[in-house]
Amino acid sequence: MSTDEIIDAQPVAVSSAAPISADRPCPRTRSRLLSRLLAGRAPAPPSPGAALHNVSAATAVLLVLVAIGSLIHEPVLIPPLAASAAIIHGAPGLPLAQPRSVIAGHLLCAAVGYAVLAASGSSPWAAALAAGISLAVMTVARTPHSPACATAVVIVLNTPRPATFVPLLVGSAGLLVLAGWAASYARAGTPRYPAYWW
Repeated sequence: MSTDEIIDAQPVAVSSAAPISADRPCPRTRSRLLSRLLAGRAPAPPSPGAALHNVSAATAVLLVLVAIGSLIHEPVLIPPLAASAAIIHGAPGLPLAQPRSVIAGHLLCAAVGYAVLAASGSSPWAAALAAGISLAVMTVARTPHSPACATAVVIVLNTPRPATFVPLLVGSAGLLVLAGWAASYARAGTPRYPAYWW
């Protein structure tokens, strides 16, 4: 039985003290509208087991990345990579989550970030410009990965040394992809990641 049938099947009590006028919608119409608004079009939530699995895998790989970044004094990677991990583990079927988009997106945005930094210096204005250019470059390259825009912003605002930052970025993005791949096979019934490698 659908929600509309349930709502239609329920009797509506109307008191004689408050007659329904043409100006006021009837209670049944309001109830149906409210029901549709609350239902929304969002997908069903994952099972508790799947949610715990996704959160655990993403948290574990991020803790490893923090440890590596702390050892070489480059912990600034966490904002873009945390968002990447959330996409890989939370929506593994999206084009944004595929290895091509994750790895190439971060690399392209790093290149844009360093180019804008060299041309404009470090400022919030330059960081915003780098994010916009990064989005355009990823679109043209067919590597959509919105968290990678944050990589360009981090580079412009924090000016990390390319010799340590870029290898760490590539390794970290690769580790995220491998962790997503391993996690998809660790639990039965989990959607397989990636949908495509390149």
